[in-house]
Amino acid sequence: MSRIGIHWFRKDLRLQDNESLQALAKSVDHVICVYIHSSQNLSPDIEYSLCKHEVKGNHRKRFLRESLDDLNKSLEALGQTLIELDEQHSVVAALVEMVKANNISAISCEWHCGLNERTQWEVLKESLPDLEFIQCNSSNLYDQSGLPFPLDELPDTFTPFRKKVEKRSTRRPICLHVDSLPPPYSMKETSSRAKKENKESQPHYPLLVGGESAAKRQLDYYLWDTDLLSNYKQTRNGLDGWDFSSKLSAWLAHGCISPTTVADAITEYEHQRTKNDSTYWLFFELLWREFFHWQHVKNGVSSFDKAGPKQLEITSHFDQSKYDDWCNGTTGYDIVDACMKQLNQTGFMSNRGRQLVASCFVHELNLDWRYGATYFEYQLIDFDVASNYGNWQYLAGVGADPRGHRQFNLVKQTEFYDPSRQFIQQWLVK
Repeated sequence: MSRIGIHWFRKDLRLQDNESLQALAKSVDHVICVYIHSSQNLSPDIEYSLCKHEVKGNHRKRFLRESLDDLNKSLEALGQTLIELDEQHSVVAALVEMVKANNISAISCEWHCGLNERTQWEVLKESLPDLEFIQCNSSNLYDQSGLPFPLDELPDTFTPFRKKVEKRSTRRPICLHVDSLPPPYSMKETSSRAKKENKESQPHYPLLVGGESAAKRQLDYYLWDTDLLSNYKQTRNGLDGWDFSSKLSAWLAHGCISPTTVADAITEYEHQRTKNDSTYWLFFELLWREFFHWQHVKNGVSSFDKAGPKQLEITSHFDQSKYDDWCNGTTGYDIVDACMKQLNQTGFMSNRGRQLVASCFVHELNLDWRYGATYFEYQLIDFDVASNYGNWQYLAGVGADPRGHRQFNLVKQTEFYDPSRQFIQQWLVK
């Protein structure tokens, strides 16, 4: 009897370095490739109705649509197809019905640090005890077993984490491109097919389109075509423009490219072109991502807690008028307003800009940081649950910041990063 397997695509919208998909392909005779659209809220404790927006905005919807279309094109080249379903009652329920209706033998899924993603996988295993489950971690540079400390002893701040990992850990090896898959299976459908939404937004940056193909092009562009990597440390704090940073975060967040692929490319660039502070600094940023991912696993639901994992006292609150001003870019703080208008129109904001608008949200406006985090979740193309909520807790003084209170002087920051007010003038007049 033929063995039929499901690969459940989530944040792994790629064929390169997709260990879970490769492992499934070796164990079954037929593969069903599935993506299930979900609109589940991530933060369990806030009143989403106050936010007046969906969980996912048009910029991220557009990028996801492009990523899924690109993945399907790659799968079709291997004789496969991507089936997109709506979650209906829940993602797990949709999968359970599919498994039972189609005599499925195995299911594979990429491990992801997100609390919801890990919970879904555990509930699925409990619901289908006789199924073979395959899960590998290609979403991180290091497997949990490769970390130089048990998870409950993970350092609370970045620097000791970085030093121990750099000294004592070895990156997981990259998994080669999937170049063949078992044939598809004509399944009995138990959930409604997802309607493919029209692309409701056009990219402000023409190169910021979803998909593994675009991710590879951008990696080659930033490293090999332009040598921009060699000056990254000097340009990374720019507020606008395509070339001041790698722009890989959106593709990493959707799993169109793996961090190991990026890290290996940096190493190869250092061997062939140059090795300097800038090449290290891009890897340094990957380590920040790694740190927040493992912190998210360690802290669990407290990653969304207003008081943070250490339950620190915090007096901020929600004020609808101030919140709306911040979202709309009408706070009266020019640098903040320019950054927010950039975000609303493009789905992107520089790392420096994110720090400034978050600092204003928490300190000048004294607002509950969780509502700022959910707005980023809505607007950012490169939304990553661990990095987003980890960075917001960091700026709010309840997370991984060893100083505990990080307030930026908006006047001085403007003078340093936008001395001619070119960025402010560009976005405030639009």
